[in-house]
Amino acid sequence: MKKALIFMMLLLLFFTAACGKNEEEGMQDGNENPETNEVEEEEQQETENQESGKEQQEEGNEETPSESTEEEAKPEEQEPEDKNVKPMYEVSDVWSIKPIDEKANEKVVLLTIDDAPEEYAVDMAKTLKELNAPAIFFVNGHFIDTEEEQARLKEIADMGFAIGNHTYNHTKLDEVSEEEQRKEVVELNDLIEKVIGERPKFFRAPHGVNTDYVKTLVKEEGMTLMNWSYGYDFKADYMTEDSIRDIMINTELLSDGANLLMHDREWTAAALADIVTGLRDKGYEMVDPNLIQTP
Repeated sequence: MKKALIFMMLLLLFFTAACGKNEEEGMQDGNENPETNEVEEEEQQETENQESGKEQQEEGNEETPSESTEEEAKPEEQEPEDKNVKPMYEVSDVWSIKPIDEKANEKVVLLTIDDAPEEYAVDMAKTLKELNAPAIFFVNGHFIDTEEEQARLKEIADMGFAIGNHTYNHTKLDEVSEEEQRKEVVELNDLIEKVIGERPKFFRAPHGVNTDYVKTLVKEEGMTLMNWSYGYDFKADYMTEDSIRDIMINTELLSDGANLLMHDREWTAAALADIVTGLRDKGYEMVDPNLIQTP
């Protein structure tokens, strides 16, 4: 009986020891597996990130070509608007704008602004641009002596307006020598070309006074001589917004092809939009200077 009891106790101790060892091994397995799994997951995630980064880099390379590829793929710059279109008008002997093409509209007027760009020319150009009304701005050299003044001229030209020569110093040409006349015309052409990149195609003498020498010089310079049909804003009676607006629209001198003289003046700038609208209400179109024949 005692032997059987001792045997059972030894068996129980052996069984308990065996269970403890299995539990310890199980605990060791439980501690090792998460670490192994975590390392494997990190390595797997790193691999996936590397593959993903490689794919993104490849996609980025496809979307963002190298500098040389970008230069090859860049489209050609659009050519500037061609100003050498077929002429449809010419300046007549009485300075009006005369059709020379059967398709040309006869009921037109030409807008011109003299003594630019003194003070209001840029604002006048913006007004005309908004109204889609072309014009010629006749420039004096003494108004574009500084970089700031030259920037104004370039701004007007960049808006698409024709730039004309009105002499360097607004000199009355019949009162100076031929040498001085040449300087008044050619030096201004040189300066305008320097500022806007092209020489003027139109010439208007101060006070409308031309000499035989200047007429020849203008042709040599490839310009068209131009005076005007009517203008009023330099006269005392028309130095207000209301008066200049009324006379420019309702003068008896308004007719097909009229060459309208205006100036860089406060009252003219204020009335300009209404003048354009009033002329259009009467059926007149503003002629594009690019359609006027030049040498």
